[in-house]
Amino acid sequence: MHLVSFDPLRTLDIPNIRNLKPEHWFRERETILQADWVLFPEYWQINPLVYAWKKKIFPSISTFHLGHDKVEMTRAFEAVCPRNIPQTQILPATEVAEQQILDEFAFPFVAKEIKNSMGRGVHVIHDRHELRHYRETNPVLYIQEYLPIDRDLRVVLIGNKVVAAYWRIAAHGAFHNNVAMGATVSFDNIPASAIELVEQVARQLDIDHAGFDVAFVDGWCYLFEFNVRFGTQALNQRGIKTGPLIQQSLFERNPFPWQPDTPLVPKAS
Repeated sequence: MHLVSFDPLRTLDIPNIRNLKPEHWFRERETILQADWVLFPEYWQINPLVYAWKKKIFPSISTFHLGHDKVEMTRAFEAVCPRNIPQTQILPATEVAEQQILDEFAFPFVAKEIKNSMGRGVHVIHDRHELRHYRETNPVLYIQEYLPIDRDLRVVLIGNKVVAAYWRIAAHGAFHNNVAMGATVSFDNIPASAIELVEQVARQLDIDHAGFDVAFVDGWCYLFEFNVRFGTQALNQRGIKTGPLIQQSLFERNPFPWQPDTPLVPKAS
């Protein structure tokens, strides 16, 4: 099976893979055309790879498109599991929308920037002044109810199954549960319903590589979002390597015989 990767750090543990720089993708056209799978392309490469060159990519095109911003993601969640997302409004940044938010949400509530990750661009809105500032600095208003939690779950899915799940516990007095912002990690007492929900949603939406963020409130799971290029710090500490899991997932879906020692197109001497 011939593999090409545009993100060598994420495919470090996959043997016999050809690593390419995204900016060199066109000069390496023949290598890419001969590959069975193209791994972790940049977002701007996806349409040419899939629609022009008919390549199979990993993560899937659905994963990339739905994971590109929170609006697309949330609308998909609303379609497949509406009872498992917090109360949410996505509106244009107008005065009318601001008033609608004030009519529908009680303070505090959460406002998010639609293209951000690792907890960046997520704000707790306590009053009308903060809402006005958010509206004036964002072209799209993404508002969610505030859930009374001090932790959330990161559920990691590769292929068609969850491979790890852990709590991200916020620092004392902090709002964000992201490890990048100082949260601690626990792999204990993971609710089975969270794993089941993520696998069902991923299967329905054809998502095959994502770190899902899930809240657990009074025995009920709420999906916040998923990240295509999720952090692996907690997985590394647990001794979980994603490369072999990705490799196994591709092997299970690849129609060609497994030939790990067959080289890709050799570099010109």
